[in-house]
Amino acid sequence: MSTGHDHVGTEVKHETPLWWALGLTSTFLVVEIIGGLLTNSLALLSDAAHMATDVIALTISLTAVRLTRRPPDAKRTYGYARMEAIGALVNGGLLFLVAGYILWEAARRFSEPPSVASTGMLVIAALGLGVNLISMRLLKAGSGESLNVKGAYLEVWADMLGSVGVIVAALIIKFTGFYLADPIIAVLIGLWVLPRTWILLREAGNVLMEGAPRGVDTERVRAEMLATPGVAALHDVHIWALSSTRSAMAAHVIMDGGASGAEALRLRLAQMLEARFDIHHVTLQVETTPCGRGCEAPQKV
Repeated sequence: MSTGHDHVGTEVKHETPLWWALGLTSTFLVVEIIGGLLTNSLALLSDAAHMATDVIALTISLTAVRLTRRPPDAKRTYGYARMEAIGALVNGGLLFLVAGYILWEAARRFSEPPSVASTGMLVIAALGLGVNLISMRLLKAGSGESLNVKGAYLEVWADMLGSVGVIVAALIIKFTGFYLADPIIAVLIGLWVLPRTWILLREAGNVLMEGAPRGVDTERVRAEMLATPGVAALHDVHIWALSSTRSAMAAHVIMDGGASGAEALRLRLAQMLEARFDIHHVTLQVETTPCGRGCEAPQKV
């Protein structure tokens, strides 16, 4: 059963800030790439690659918000929520290639450091920092209400640190002439991107593999259900992620011999699962006899 929890209202009201943040970030991404090529700054180009992750994150967030409006149909009975995970999986693979190239190019520049136009690099990076701060301000309110927006907010926050790193490299080069600061900062930014990309891939893969939702302890769910009055045993318990913010569950519940009212027991369990584990899509089959031949053995306390 589903409790009818509304996932749409919370997401839709944050769509306008997401559009503004995406527009600002996308525009400056182009500026930063051009500036990196003109100033010959690998750190600036690597920060542009990092800003590209912001564009991807914002696009995924916007796509997820808009897809929540599509109702399920005959072919996609759970709707289109997993398009978010598919997009993240593809983008994560591309980001690994980008980060790998940044590290490879930085290694080459350690042996042959080229001259870098530090003044232009500093101006462009400072503008990028301003864009990051504006985007963070736009997304901050929604980050406390929506995990979808929170992910985009954290992406922009991390890129803000990258912009600070580029500014530091530019200042070092400008006042000391130490050109190795550029590839050093590039390495740091590349190493910052890689683990975040891995986390993105891991979470997307978990959703596509119908893994348990992040933060949900399946053993604790079983224990809480078995502790509910009227429940004698459980079997065929399945909990999976529909998307990064939506979970579903199905289970067979064997009633205690002295219990009465299967519908009342199902309602109590569904309310408990929603309140304690934020699982809103629940299908429970209540049985009065142990599982028959060929079924998974009931799990007792």
